[in-house]
This record gives sequence, structure tokens and C-alpha cells, in this order.
Amino acid sequence: MTVRPAPADPVTDPMPTDFRPFTDVGPAGRDWRFCVAPMLDWTDRHCRYFHRQLSRQARLYTEMVTTGAVLHGDLERLLGFDPAEHPVALQLGGSEPEALARSARIGEARGYSEINLNCGCPSERVRRGAFGACLMHEPALVADCVKAMRDAVSVPVTVKHRIGLGRDESYGFVRDFVGALSDAGCRVFIVHARNAWLEGLSPKENREVPPLRYEVVRRLKADFADAVFVLNGGLGSLDAALEHAHGLDGVMLGRAAYHEPWLLAEVDARVFGDAGPSPTRAHAVERVIAYAARQRAAGVPLRPVVRHVLGLYHGRPGARAWRRTLSDAGLLAGADEGLLRDALAAVEAAGAGADAALVG
Repeated sequence: MTVRPAPADPVTDPMPTDFRPFTDVGPAGRDWRFCVAPMLDWTDRHCRYFHRQLSRQARLYTEMVTTGAVLHGDLERLLGFDPAEHPVALQLGGSEPEALARSARIGEARGYSEINLNCGCPSERVRRGAFGACLMHEPALVADCVKAMRDAVSVPVTVKHRIGLGRDESYGFVRDFVGALSDAGCRVFIVHARNAWLEGLSPKENREVPPLRYEVVRRLKADFADAVFVLNGGLGSLDAALEHAHGLDGVMLGRAAYHEPWLLAEVDARVFGDAGPSPTRAHAVERVIAYAARQRAAGVPLRPVVRHVLGLYHGRPGARAWRRTLSDAGLLAGADEGLLRDALAAVEAAGAGADAALVG
């Protein structure tokens, strides 16, 4: 294990007043400056296509896919994606090096630009499969998994993990875990800055009850200066993410990006310094309409496409009409992409009414 001392204390050093996140990130870390987290039942291909309309640069992740599903399931249903989603990473769940290597090879062949190993999910169902956060108890096995995948593919192999297990908050545990993976060649660590309590808490409670300790992630970065560390956990807004990212290489947002997706529209300019044209909500809707038409031609109904866009107008006039139109089971039954146009018209009418009220 190679540990490098930091020249200063990253836990206590104050954030400089002129702080701009990630300006000093080297070439190896630039791809991970902003990521949208893998979320089971949420970040499917339709969600990712929609998110890509809001940010050209954000790195997107699939839902976790188990090695068993990859090796024995319907690959187009499980791994298919639109080329517009790039850069997009495949998150795998598993604990057998050979199965992970074979699955990683399939993922690379399908066009994914990164293979990520899930060592952070605390759910009982995942634990029964002997992967997720419980793998942190077996750093040597995880190192074997990482090495097997790295030997199988040319794209980056990364790991998403917690900072500890149970109520043990000793730094040495996560330091040794990262050290074992670093020695196996892993260079990118996405760290949910909470412990995983494997007994007594639901997955939802595991995202809320164990205390956040962002300073642990900064300490890891100080000890493994050549690795890329991406901060995850409890980041409720883009402002909060960039504030807590001091000293790190990137951030990963999950539910905040899903429920209030418009925050992604700020990412290219604020995080990447991209001076390209900013999207508008209406333009994003038009792109989703065209996408929904292509999906409908392939036999995909409207509901799985539009369920991810319900938060697009969060906090804006007409948001309630937008959500109501696109979540009404009666309207969705047999509907085509024209329902999105109806919802957009309702939002625009509400916006015009709000403007008129202000003028009045």
C-alpha cells in the first residue's frame, strides 16, 4: 500500500475565498468532475437520455446490473443505450473476479466508457448476493476483482464505496481498503461519505442516519494524492456539492439531480467552464419528444420515458400541471409523445399567466 503524506491538513485548512472547484484536477481526473449517481429503478436509459439534454459534460451511470444478469440476461434490455448518453459508465454488482471480468468485457464491447464496481450498497438483497457494501470487509477479494476487470478491459475500472461499516469510524479501515485497491491498479474512487450500517437500517435510512464525514474523503485524497476521489452523499444542491468538494477531484449527485434535474443545466458552465450554449427547458422537452417517438416506434410506451422528467419544472409556474399531465394513468394509457406537447403547452400558459399577474 502506497500512502503519501499531505503537505497541509485538508480537514482543517479553510476554503480559499477565490475557490473554483476542480481547476487543478489533472488529466486523469477531468472526466469525473461531475457525475450523476447510479440509482436503482431510476437511472435507466430513458433517464440518462433526458439528463444528457441538460448537460453535455456530466458523467452518467447505469443502474447497478449484477454479473448474473449480464451473463445470462437480455443484453439489449439491460445494457442498451443511446449513443447520445456518452460519457456513460456501467455499474456492476458482483464478487467473483471471473464473472466480473467477463461482465466488464461485455460492457466494454457494448460501448460503455467505464466499468464501476459497487462496494457501497447496503441493502439486504444485495448483501444476500455477497456484494455491495459488505465487500468492504474483504479488501483482498475486491482487489482481485479490480485486477481481473482491469486485465479484461481497456476502459477505466472504478469503485464506489462507503467510508466504513457499522459504527466503527476508524480511518484505518477505509484507508486500508483504498490502499488494497490502489495496489491492484484502481485509480478512481467514488466515495459515499457515510458508513454503511448493515444491520437495523433500511437503504433509505442508510442514506440519512449514519453521519456524513466529508473530511474522511479529503483525508483519503491527501494520503493517495495520485488517485481521483469523487465525493458522494448528502449533496442536496450544486452549490452544496461544489462547496464540499474543496480539495477533491469531483462530485456525484443522486436524488437532487433526479428530483430537480434543471440543476444539471448549470453544470457545464460552472463545473467544466464550458462556454457553449445553455439549454432551455423547452428545448430539452422537444428533444425528449423526438426520443419518445423513436422509442414508441420500437414498442416502448410513453410512461417509462416521461416518468423521469416530472421534476423538470420544479419551482416554476405550471409545475403542478406538468406533473399532473405526465403522471395521470388515464392520460398515459395508450398516449403518444403528443402528451408531452400538451404538458409543455400547459406550462407555457401558466408561465404567461404568471408574467401577466406580475405586470398587473
